[in-house]
Amino acid sequence: MKSGPGRAIAMHLEENRSIYVFSIVLLMMGVIFGAVIVNSLNVNQKNDLFTYLTQFFGQVEQGELAAPQTVFSQSFSYYAKYLGLMWFLGLSVIGLPVILVMLFLKGLVVGFTVGFLVSQMGADGFFLAFVTVFPQNVFLVPVFIITAAVSISFSLKICRQIIRKGYEPIFKHFTAYSLFLLFTGAFITLIAVYEAYVSPVLLRSVVQWLA
Repeated sequence: MKSGPGRAIAMHLEENRSIYVFSIVLLMMGVIFGAVIVNSLNVNQKNDLFTYLTQFFGQVEQGELAAPQTVFSQSFSYYAKYLGLMWFLGLSVIGLPVILVMLFLKGLVVGFTVGFLVSQMGADGFFLAFVTVFPQNVFLVPVFIITAAVSISFSLKICRQIIRKGYEPIFKHFTAYSLFLLFTGAFITLIAVYEAYVSPVLLRSVVQWLA
């Protein structure tokens, strides 16, 4: 027999399998679309972006980066607001489409970033993306997918409650939904720590190696 939490997670995944599949496909579509956008940029736009990127690499090589505490604060604040907004939108039926858009945009940003680096720098760009973009997104992307899926699931429960009065007590689901927000907070804290203290070191090493 599975333990209480393990059984609850298994039941949640079984009940919401289609939502998770849809969320993963939607995010992957965003990644693909982001990579396609890179190819749709004209030469001037690509040159402008690459010039900005080159200037940033110069700052990295010279160690002119924001303090780790500042980076941590900015990263944690951004992820907390993004995931918190997803959670908040899950409290209403009308917020469901916005959750899907936010998940798609997350994939689009990742796809555009990796696509642009590879387009402009070839194998070096792929290596740079692998070292600096891939590690945190290994954990960040699943957090976004799970948050979106849980938010969608809760939104659908509210919809059923409205359509069928007395469908099931929503309060216990709301309690679990709120606790889930704290759970994601622990993950984004670790991700923000990585981006503040580990990622800049790796980025500087890679940039110096490529120079």
